[in-house]
Amino acid sequence: MTFLLGFVLFALGLTISIAAHEFGHLVAAKAFGMHARRYFIGFGKTLWSFRRGETEYGLKVLPVGGFVDIAGMSHVEELPADDEPRAFWRYPAWKRVVVMAAGSVTHILLALLILYGIAVTAGLPTDRAIVGDVPACVVLDTDPTGAARGGCTSRDPVAPARQAGLAVGDRIVAVDGQRVNTFDELVAAIRSRPDQDVTLRYRRDSTERTATLHVAKALRPAIDGERRDAHGRAVVGVIGIAPAAVEVFGPISAVGATGSFTGVLMGRTISALGQFPSKIPKLVDALAGKPRDPDSPVSVVGASRVGGQAVEAGAWVIFFLLLAGLNIFIGIFNILPLLPLDGGHIAVLLFERARSGIARLFGRRDPGRVDPRKLAPIMVVFILLFGGISLLAIMADVVNPIANPFQ
Repeated sequence: MTFLLGFVLFALGLTISIAAHEFGHLVAAKAFGMHARRYFIGFGKTLWSFRRGETEYGLKVLPVGGFVDIAGMSHVEELPADDEPRAFWRYPAWKRVVVMAAGSVTHILLALLILYGIAVTAGLPTDRAIVGDVPACVVLDTDPTGAARGGCTSRDPVAPARQAGLAVGDRIVAVDGQRVNTFDELVAAIRSRPDQDVTLRYRRDSTERTATLHVAKALRPAIDGERRDAHGRAVVGVIGIAPAAVEVFGPISAVGATGSFTGVLMGRTISALGQFPSKIPKLVDALAGKPRDPDSPVSVVGASRVGGQAVEAGAWVIFFLLLAGLNIFIGIFNILPLLPLDGGHIAVLLFERARSGIARLFGRRDPGRVDPRKLAPIMVVFILLFGGISLLAIMADVVNPIANPFQ
């Protein structure tokens, strides 16, 4: 039952995101004085609608998208005389670009809002040197397989971090004056100082403090450059802390943290889009019965399924991170210069302006606007291609879904 609730909530979140996308177009168009005739969520037969001012708002039977109908989106459209002065194509190019890009911008704004909420409540994922746990002791050795022994014994000393008074949430910024930013950098600095006194500089509640402690000497699986014993272990320094998975921010500091984290997600999304064509064969393999690669593309069905699994596991942070990430993906994907995406229409508009500018430069006649009928075959090819891939992903998510990542 919890899974079903999460599945429905995630699907509802996607629907709201799509509605917000179209609302972004609507707000931008109205701000410039364009005639937005209709704003609908879904396609097909109208279920319910009402009119406010000059715009009709409503819901249609298939909640798989939405649209805003702006008068004069194409210069070949025949318009009533009253609409001619407010036709979309009559407005300056920059205003048309703003209206077409508003949907993608809205997705990014939604992601920022979600991530800001996470930042000030549960915390954003982090790799910084933040204390997530301070165990009672330091286990001095590992078994021959390299696995740490469970539990404390009389041979295991109190964790140096505990003796020094370090607490969950402390952010360590320096070891013996050596700046550390990530937890990996902290571990590297401590590992190289077994049986030595070190001074840690750390922040707690916006106050910087220092602590001097004696680094314990312990056996751990060796890494590159460390002298190892017959079992692949090395004598290294440990102080007895575990990393924090997330970092919680205050209302002010969360602004910058949210912006930075959003930038990271956008970079990853752009990289993933570049690798997308190479991942399509993985969907074919999944339909052929091969184990589903967790790195293969997922459809809205698969994404909603993972959202349901996150709620079922009580991982609400992951649920909202997925929703934010999906908004970023849609926002960036929609701005790609491919018809019929908004980015494709923007590319055509910029092409028209560039072509007109070149014509003026050489004293030639303005070639005018691109005939949308000539672009129709390109749009059909893209719709068929993207529709086919989407159907392939949906089928894979139904017959061979990605394994539950929370088990």
